[in-house]
Amino acid sequence: NRGRRVAFSAKSLLKMAPSAEERTTIHEMFLNTLDPKTVSFQSRVLPPNAVWMENSKLKSLEVCHPQERNIFNRIFGGFLMRKAYELGWATACNFGGSRPFVVAVDDIMFQKPVDVGSLLFLSSQVCFTQDKYIQVRVHSEVASLESKEHMTTNVFHFTFMSEKEVPLVFPRTYGESMLYLDGKRHFDSMSIPVNLRKNYLVEP
Repeated sequence: NRGRRVAFSAKSLLKMAPSAEERTTIHEMFLNTLDPKTVSFQSRVLPPNAVWMENSKLKSLEVCHPQERNIFNRIFGGFLMRKAYELGWATACNFGGSRPFVVAVDDIMFQKPVDVGSLLFLSSQVCFTQDKYIQVRVHSEVASLESKEHMTTNVFHFTFMSEKEVPLVFPRTYGESMLYLDGKRHFDSMSIPVNLRKNYLVEP
């Protein structure tokens, strides 16, 4: 796992430019969203069965109460993971229109501890889709009450599988394009695709 983390970090889009293949993918997606009725790079339209990435977001706010603390008097990591998963699941459910099943959770690294009493901001969005699969990124951060500065605590990556085929997600900006490529990388790193069993029942 450590070697995989190091390799993934070394190729991070925050450090290195996308590969030639990835740049071609983004350019082709951009061309597919140009309005054929106009000769302009500014006029953008969605292809059939597609959604703008910016319209796939969900957000939540959690007040970190003392009952969620660990032995170090910080917020228990399992609480943060559960809240991130719940928001990610809700995002995939809202996007796909059915109850999704989680098929992969990427490595979770805790970048900053969360103090008791903190305001925890969670932001989730779909960053990549393929067939029935939905790749969701959840970003968590805390706000300093004095400076109002927001600091990242975790970034979670979940792969969900919907009961039916889901729309394609299209980035509109360069930043969203990087999120798309990052999501695709995490999706491609998933070991074995999962087939949804027809007789699998989910209790409401």
